[in-house]
Amino acid sequence: MKFAICNELYQDWPHEQAFSHAVQLGYRGIEIAPFTLAESVYDVSQSQRQKLCELADSLEIEIIGLHWLLAKTNGLHLTTPDRQVRNKTADYLSELARLCGDLGGQVMVFGSPPQRNLLPGVTPEQGFDYAVEVFSEVAPVLEECDVTLALEPLGPEEGNFMLTAESAIEIAKAVDSSHVKLHLDVKAMSTEVKTIPSIIEDSQDWLVHFHANDPNRRGPGMGEVDFEPIFAALKGVDYEGWVSVEVFDYEPGIDALAEQSIRYMQELV
Repeated sequence: MKFAICNELYQDWPHEQAFSHAVQLGYRGIEIAPFTLAESVYDVSQSQRQKLCELADSLEIEIIGLHWLLAKTNGLHLTTPDRQVRNKTADYLSELARLCGDLGGQVMVFGSPPQRNLLPGVTPEQGFDYAVEVFSEVAPVLEECDVTLALEPLGPEEGNFMLTAESAIEIAKAVDSSHVKLHLDVKAMSTEVKTIPSIIEDSQDWLVHFHANDPNRRGPGMGEVDFEPIFAALKGVDYEGWVSVEVFDYEPGIDALAEQSIRYMQELV
């Protein structure tokens, strides 16, 4: 397992300072939230993309991909009945795939609950079909850029669509692309009936990316979840991808969150 950290944790830190801090703590990868680069992916210039690659290379840290793909965007939605909006969403995700490829990343985590949740009057079946349609339109660009879209199940407190690993896998199966797979998140899996190790085992053929966090919205080891059986399950399915720290409660401070998370994970492995 390789440890990475999501860059929005660093809030208003310059990229050089954030990347350097992650390297000093022992992280080998950094995961980018597009809104930390610009308001819109279309505003991230080729020059800016190149400078980020050069920075990562100089510090010997890998930009592993993107997450929070549609956060802070306007007019985009995955499961809307509005075909024009779905087309815009597919176009935006396609440009995100190009950004990801330009940065040397290989995975895009699709969470974005406000932009995927079922709108009033939309049935789960319709939402499923709309999602498959959008992801299918993006698939050729994913393949061209050699980027995998990793569908992220989220718990019911986040919304009403794609709440379990099984439901995400069903969507991926319907898209039928080798570049549309599954992402798992400890905070989200904690809401499922099945145990986290069971979810990992049952999903192993689809799993390409993993977020480490606690239901208390802080890092691994900073709450009640015991990660030892979780890491044992990942090892049991021969998972060799990234384990990326994603937090939502910044109250302990950037230094504490980043350092305590990786120290805890290093102790376990």
